Amino acid sequence: MHQNENQKPGIVKEKEIWAISGLPVLILGGLFIVAGVIFLILFRQINIPIIILIGAVSFLMFGGIKVLKPQEAFVFTFFGKYHGTLKGPGIFFVNPFCVAFVPAPTAATTMAALNFGGKRISLRTKTIDNDKQKINDQLGNPVIIDTVVIWRIVDTAKAVFNIENCAEYLSVQCNSSLRNIVSLYPYDLPKDSDTDEKTLRGSTQEIAHRLKMEIQAKVENAGLEILEARITNLSYAPEIAAAMLQRQQATALIDAKQTIVEGAVDIVQLALKRLSDNGIVDLDEERKAAMVSNLLVVLCSNRDAQPVVNSGSLY
Repeated sequence: MHQNENQKPGIVKEKEIWAISGLPVLILGGLFIVAGVIFLILFRQINIPIIILIGAVSFLMFGGIKVLKPQEAFVFTFFGKYHGTLKGPGIFFVNPFCVAFVPAPTAATTMAALNFGGKRISLRTKTIDNDKQKINDQLGNPVIIDTVVIWRIVDTAKAVFNIENCAEYLSVQCNSSLRNIVSLYPYDLPKDSDTDEKTLRGSTQEIAHRLKMEIQAKVENAGLEILEARITNLSYAPEIAAAMLQRQQATALIDAKQTIVEGAVDIVQLALKRLSDNGIVDLDEERKAAMVSNLLVVLCSNRDAQPVVNSGSLY
């Protein structure tokens, strides 16, 4: 295999091989074997050359027959060298001396986890879901985060020859990229913050896209394509979750009180204006202040007001 000038040493790139249809070869091989058997039966004696010829033809013809389903591929080596990749569904005939090659699974992953069907390599879309991780955000707060990465093999030669195990390699790169991305963003920002800084909780789509790009850059040499990266779980670590919940509750309570006070002031202003415009009663400044105080207490209180009936004079 000749390397290009821009190709790094030791990096194998995919090349597709051309193969003829295997169905005619299969039929011819079957007819030849049947003819040889009939010949032996007619002569009723063991003919060693004929038997050897039948065995050789069987190996040359049937040994090169390969069957592929949709989204599957064969990676062939020829006497230890990369020969090429066969893709596409159907039955094909290739050089019978070529050997289909797949990497051996490690202790961490099995052949089923790699989606290798025998000697075939699956090109289907796969999903990897790493375990939840505890990572410190930009502010140093520990957060629990989980991601799902959707990927597939696009360069079979790189996936087979450049790395030992593509699934295990991808898992490690996902963890590394996730730690890098999370450390660049805070979990959340105060509500009154004037900055447009992105956060883990508020900018999930942007961060997921950046995570996808970083993982893709790291697995390019493995012949993998990252289709999507999603954050499926995001929360504070248990040791600070209670304190952060109290802070969120306090912030929500303050916001609620502020809204109540603003509404109460508007109601008091409207009440004073209506009383004055309709000439129902004339109040001096001291009585207005007392009325405002009473209305604010009633409107802003967490409990129902207890009315007091004044059966005497106005003052």
